[in-house]
Amino acid sequence: MAILTSHETSTASTVTESKLKQGTLGWLLITSLGVSFVISGDFAGWQFGLADGGWGGMAIALVIVTVLYLTMCMSLAELSAALPSAGGGHRFATAAFGPLGGFITAAAIVIEYVVAPAAISTFIGSYVESLHLFGLTSGWPIYLACYVVFVGVHLAGAGEALKLMLGITAVAAVALIAYTVVMLPHFDGAALTQGIELFPHGATSVWAAIPFAIWFYLAVEGVPMAAEEAREPHRTIPRAILSSMAILTISAIAMLVVGPGAAGTDVFAESGNPLVSGLEAVGANPTFVTTINAAALIGLIASFFSITYGYSRLIYSLANEQVLPSFLSKVNGRGVPTYALIIPAVLGFALTLFVEGDTLMSVAVFGAVISYALMMASHFVLRRTNPTLPRPYKTPGGQATSGIAFLLACGAIVSAFVSNFAVGAVSTAVLALMVGVYLLSQRSGQPTRDAKPSEVEA
Repeated sequence: MAILTSHETSTASTVTESKLKQGTLGWLLITSLGVSFVISGDFAGWQFGLADGGWGGMAIALVIVTVLYLTMCMSLAELSAALPSAGGGHRFATAAFGPLGGFITAAAIVIEYVVAPAAISTFIGSYVESLHLFGLTSGWPIYLACYVVFVGVHLAGAGEALKLMLGITAVAAVALIAYTVVMLPHFDGAALTQGIELFPHGATSVWAAIPFAIWFYLAVEGVPMAAEEAREPHRTIPRAILSSMAILTISAIAMLVVGPGAAGTDVFAESGNPLVSGLEAVGANPTFVTTINAAALIGLIASFFSITYGYSRLIYSLANEQVLPSFLSKVNGRGVPTYALIIPAVLGFALTLFVEGDTLMSVAVFGAVISYALMMASHFVLRRTNPTLPRPYKTPGGQATSGIAFLLACGAIVSAFVSNFAVGAVSTAVLALMVGVYLLSQRSGQPTRDAKPSEVEA
C-alpha cells in the first residue's frame, strides 16, 4: 500500500502541470453542481424500482441509500480536502492502494459518468415527447442534440457553464417544490399500495429497489472533481458536498412519498415521465402539467450537463497522470479539456442507439457502487497508514463512518446483481476488460511517465 510523504502529498495528483482554470469556482457554484449532478433522479429513473420493490421496498431502500450517501459524503469531504484533485476517487485510491487500485476505481467511475448521461438523454426524450415538441417520433435526434449542444456549451468555459447551471438548477428545484405543493392535498396512504403490494417479493423487494433508490443521489460524489478549479478547495469542497446532500435528501423523500401517495404507486411504476403522469392522474391543471413537464426537462438537462462536466474532469486528470492517452489532457484556450469532453460523448450517444434507458441506468449504478466501496476503503486505509496527512476537514466518526459506508456499498453491489444479474455480469466483464488493457499497457511500458505533458490548444 502506498504511504504518502509530505512531498508526495503535494505532488502525487499530477505528472504534468494542471492546465485547468484554477480558483474560478466558489462553494455556491459547486453546491449547485452537486445538486444538478443528481436532480434528474427526482424527475425520472427512481420510479422503475416500484415495479419489483413496491413502495415499501423503495422506502426502506431509500433509508439505506441515504445513510450510505451521507456517511460516504462525510468521508469524501475529508479526502477531497486532504487530496484535492480533478481525479477525485482515482487519487484517493491511488494514495491508499497504489496505481492498480487507483485505476480500478477510476474505471468504475468512468463507467458511471459516461453511461449516466446516456441514460438521462433517454429520459429527456420521454419528456420532450410528452410536450409534443418538433413532431418527433424517434428519440435519437433528441439524444444527439443533447450531446452536441451541451458539450458545445462546456467548451466555452467551466465558469460560464456552471453559472448557467446555477440558474437552471434553481428552476428545477422550484418546480419540485411546486409539484409537491400541488400533489400533497391529494395524498392518501391507501394509494401507496394501489396496483402493487407494499413488498411484492418479500425481503427481496428491498434488494431489488436499492439500485433505483441510488438514482436519487447518483453522481453527487462527483463534487470533489471540481477541486482543482475551486477557491480554497479544503473549505469549499466539504461545504459544497454536504450542502448538496442536505438538499437532495429532502427532495428524495418528497418525491417518493408525495407522488405515489397521491396518484398511486402503479401510475408511477409504469411511466417514463412520472411527475407528469402523477399530475394527470390527480386532475391537475393542464397548464401547470405542461409547466412541470418543461421544468422536468430542465432538471434532466441540468444533470446531463453537470455529469458531462464531471466525466471530462476525471478523464482529463487520468490523462494528465498518464493513466490514459495524453491527448485526452489537452485543453482549449479557455482551459477546458477538449477531447475528454468529445470522445465520451460520442460513446454515450452510440449507447443510446442500442440500449434502453433503464438498462443504461443500471450499468451506471453498478459502476458507481464499485467506486464507492473502493473510495471508502481508501478513507479507512489512509487513516491507518498515513495519520500525518494534513486533513483540514475531518470526517465525524472517522473510520466508523467510512466503515458503515463501505459495508453499505458492498451491499449495494450485491443488490445490483439481485436487481438485474445480466447487467451486473456484463458490467463486471467490461470493468475487467478495462483493467486487463491497463495491465497490458503497464507491462508494455505504455503509457509511460516520460510521456509529453499536456498541451494547450490554440
